[in-house]
Amino acid sequence: MGGTTTRRTWRYVRTTIMKTVAAIDVGTNSTNLLVIDEHGKELTRVITSTRLGEGLHSTGELSVEAMTRTVEVITSYVATAQSLGATMIQIVGTAACRRARNTATFSDLLKEKTQLTLKVLSESDEAAMTFSGALIGLPVIDTPTMVIDIGGGSTEYTVGTESIEIFASIPFGAVTSTDSHISSDLPRPEDLTNLIGAVSDELEDITRDHPIVATAMRTVGVAGTIVTIAAVELGLHEFDDSALHGMSLSRDAAEDVFRTVATEPLALRVQNPGLGPDRADIIVAGCCILVATMRRLHLSEITVSTRGLLDGVASRVRLNS
Repeated sequence: MGGTTTRRTWRYVRTTIMKTVAAIDVGTNSTNLLVIDEHGKELTRVITSTRLGEGLHSTGELSVEAMTRTVEVITSYVATAQSLGATMIQIVGTAACRRARNTATFSDLLKEKTQLTLKVLSESDEAAMTFSGALIGLPVIDTPTMVIDIGGGSTEYTVGTESIEIFASIPFGAVTSTDSHISSDLPRPEDLTNLIGAVSDELEDITRDHPIVATAMRTVGVAGTIVTIAAVELGLHEFDDSALHGMSLSRDAAEDVFRTVATEPLALRVQNPGLGPDRADIIVAGCCILVATMRRLHLSEITVSTRGLLDGVASRVRLNS
C-alpha cells in the first residue's frame, strides 16, 4: 500500500536588530562624536577642537601634546557613548592620520586608554562616507551632486548621484594651509594670493581629468570651515542647525566673509558672531580654499550641510551592527 510523504520546508528569516552605536571622527582640526539609537535618532553630537595635525606640515609627525589632548577627548567621548547605551563604537582617522609618520604611536596610545582600535580611512572610503552623510536631510535629486569637504588637512571633491562616481583630494586644509601659507596675524595679501593660486592650480588639474567636477548640477559644502562661514554670514551668536542645514551660501556672501576675516587681526576676528575662538585662527585659510574653489569652478552658490563624515560612519556602523 503506497503512501504519501509530506515535506515541510522551514524558512529561517534573519532579523537585523539595530543597536545604539557611536562614531568618533578624528580629524586634523577637530575630534567629533555622534551617537545614534536603534531608530537612527541622534542622541548627542559633540565637536571639540583638538588640533591633532598642528605642526604636521613642518615635522611630518603628530606631536606628543596633540596626541595626548586628542586621546583625552576620545576617552571622554567613549565614556559618553557607553553611558548612552552604545554597544558599538567606531573611531576613524582621516588626513592627519594618513599623513603622519607616527600614526602607529597615536593608535597604540589610543588603544591603551580605550581598548578600541583606530581605523585610518583611505581617501576613497572617507569620500564615500562623507558623500552619503552630507546628503542626509537634503532633497533627493536624480542628477549629479558635488560634495566639497574642507577639512583641517585636506579638501575633497566628490561627485555622484546615489553613490559616488569620482572623487579627488587636494593637500590643502584649514590647519595645514594656515601653517604653510599664513605667516602673520594680520594676513599679508601676497600670502592670500599664493594660497588661492595654489588651490586653483590643483583644481585646474582635477577638472582636466574629471570634467564632471565643473558641471555637477548641485554643490553641497560640509565640515567646519563652510558651516562657520555660513554662520558668520548669518551672524549667528549660537549654533542653529535648522538655519544652517540646507542653507544656500552665495559666492558673493562667501567673498564678503573672506574680505572681513582676512582684513582683521585675530583679536578682532574672533568677535565676529558665528566664529568661535577654536576656529578664528584658521578661518582665513579655510576661506581662501572655498573662495578659490567657487571662483575656479564658477559656482554661484553652494548648499550648506551640517552633516558629513560622522553621519556616514555612524550609518554604516549601524547597518553592520
